[in-house]
Formats: sequence, structure tokens, C-alpha cells
Amino acid sequence: MKRRHEFYLEGEVSERLAALAAKPGASKTQIMTAALTAYLDRRGASEIEERFKARLDRLSLQLGRIGRDQQVVAETLALFVRYQLMVTSPPPETDRALRHLAQERFESFVEQVSRRITGGKSVIDDVLSLAPTDEGTAP
Repeated sequence: MKRRHEFYLEGEVSERLAALAAKPGASKTQIMTAALTAYLDRRGASEIEERFKARLDRLSLQLGRIGRDQQVVAETLALFVRYQLMVTSPPPETDRALRHLAQERFESFVEQVSRRITGGKSVIDDVLSLAPTDEGTAP
């Protein structure tokens, strides 16, 4: 249902509207409807942005912290592996028992990582639960 509206336009804007409406297939009503729709849509988009801005900012901060924590964990692991590889010598080719033990330890390590990931457990949580509290005692 169309409703009639009356409003005033500046002279220059009115002339531009008339020139645009003079082209074939265009009318002032179509032009004004399209312009108002576009304006209201943009304004609605900015209202949505204003409503969710605080939440998006909070999520951005959380993602930044997660990224920083992940970088710390990756760097720590890389340094540990580098140190371990530099300090620990590989077992000699002739010592099959030691090589077999190393393989078993590696398989056990992979199994523990898999079990912790699927179970949702974290070594960091385990370590923090053992850390002393502010009073100097374990929780």
C-alpha cells in the first residue's frame, strides 16, 4: 500500500531529481523510494554495528589473548625440543634395546597427548593446580 507524503527539497536537489526522473523508465517516486530505502538500510546497518560493537571488541581482545597464549606455548615447546635435541644424544645404531625403548616412549607420549586432547585435560591445568596459592599453600 502506497501512502502520500509531502516534503520540501532544496532547489538544487529538486532540479537534480527532476532531471533524473525525466529519463525514460524513471519516476520521482521510484528514485525517492530507492534513495530512502538505501539510506534507511545504511542507518539500520550502523545501528546493528553499534549494538554489537562492544561484543565484537571483546571477542577481538579474547582472540588476541588466545593468539598470544598460543604463540607462548609454541615458542616454549620449540625451545624445549631444541634444548632436548641439543643435549640428548641419539642412541647408537648397535643398541637395539635402547632404540626399542625410545620408540616405546615416543608411542606412549603420542598416546598420552591423544588421550588428553580427547578427554579435554590440560597439562597446564595440572601444573596450575599444583602451584602454590597466594597464601603459599597448594589448593
